[in-house]
Amino acid sequence: MTTARSQSWFDVFKRVERSVWFQGFIISIIIIAALTVGAKTYPLPYSVELAINYLDTLITVFFLAEILLRFITYERKREFFKDPWNLFDSVIVIGSLVPISNTDMVLVARLLRVLRVLRLVSIIPDLRVLINALLKAIPKMGYIALLMFIIFYIFGAMGSIFFEDINETLWGDIAISMLTLFRIATFEDWTDVMYETMSVYPLSWMYYVVFIFLTAFVFLNMMVGVVLEVMSRETSAEEQQHQEDHHQALVEQISQLQQQVQALSDKLDRKD
Repeated sequence: MTTARSQSWFDVFKRVERSVWFQGFIISIIIIAALTVGAKTYPLPYSVELAINYLDTLITVFFLAEILLRFITYERKREFFKDPWNLFDSVIVIGSLVPISNTDMVLVARLLRVLRVLRLVSIIPDLRVLINALLKAIPKMGYIALLMFIIFYIFGAMGSIFFEDINETLWGDIAISMLTLFRIATFEDWTDVMYETMSVYPLSWMYYVVFIFLTAFVFLNMMVGVVLEVMSRETSAEEQQHQEDHHQALVEQISQLQQQVQALSDKLDRKD
């Protein structure tokens, strides 16, 4: 009887934790928590500030209860700690328990309260897919970034050699030249830089056109392509996992039905 009752409570907690309305309520609380953090950056009356502090405490307690509820819904408790998103949420929530005043950890506590907004990523599945895809794309993006650095270095050296006498502030050394090239790559008044060098070297426009073509078009599209490729793989893997879970659930239901039919058949045989 005790086991059946505990199992029923477990099922209730599981249904509540996975329900759409509960997830929506958590998202609303996270948004309210973000608004309270933003409100504290403004000068507020003492009464309003006190009310926000009480609200912040209630939000922290709610987040703690939500993490505990999520932990309870795991049949195998170790599986909870294998999920990096659960660990992330736990660190944020437990860190938020640190008092925000009269402590040497005040800056850390405030930072963790700001980071509570990131819990939206762990709550919303589509955002989790995006972040996971971005993290898995970082290694490939690293090679593209290395190639971009090489291009920046080559063009920076060329710019410092040819344009140093024109404007030492922009082309004085290779480091400053690379910073100027970053300004050009972001299209921040780059034409002013180009026209200044064209007054001395009329064909210097070729230097800028080639650099912008490589950085703003080729490498940027390569970055986007890598992220889209990884996202496509992640989406396909997630859909496959959903199909396998659905198939497994059907198999379990069929197995339960077979057991019930077998039990009913045994009862009928015993009556006969």
